[in-house]
Amino acid sequence: MARKDPYRNFRFLVEIDGIVQAGFAECSGFGSNIEVVEYREGGEAATVRKLPGKVSYPDITLKWGVTDSRELYDWHLAAVNGTIDRRNGSIILQDDAGQEKVRWNFFSAWPSKYDGPDFNAKGNDVSLDALTVSCERVERA
Repeated sequence: MARKDPYRNFRFLVEIDGIVQAGFAECSGFGSNIEVVEYREGGEAATVRKLPGKVSYPDITLKWGVTDSRELYDWHLAAVNGTIDRRNGSIILQDDAGQEKVRWNFFSAWPSKYDGPDFNAKGNDVSLDALTVSCERVERA
């Protein structure tokens, strides 16, 4: 039987409808949670039943090196100014040859938070912007 190595976490792409951002340094926070509703029946004092409640999706955080591109910031600025522009997107994991292997699709997303870079005159790191994207659903394709 052939050995199957896991995919590396640095070979990924993020696609957002209408955004041409070239690349991201980090992408985190996507998944899903099911709320647990505890319920105790009258005849069973010692036992608590656990039922599924509402499903929620955590916010996705994207980080990228600061460039002249304003697309993601302008998307957030529109939300700040009262125009919520919901978009769909995908997070794509690639193998070592650059071929798509796993895709997570997110739906009805909008930028809920923008963080500018941290500066330090003693450092030599790349300046990173960060955008938090709130979405209504995430599915592994």
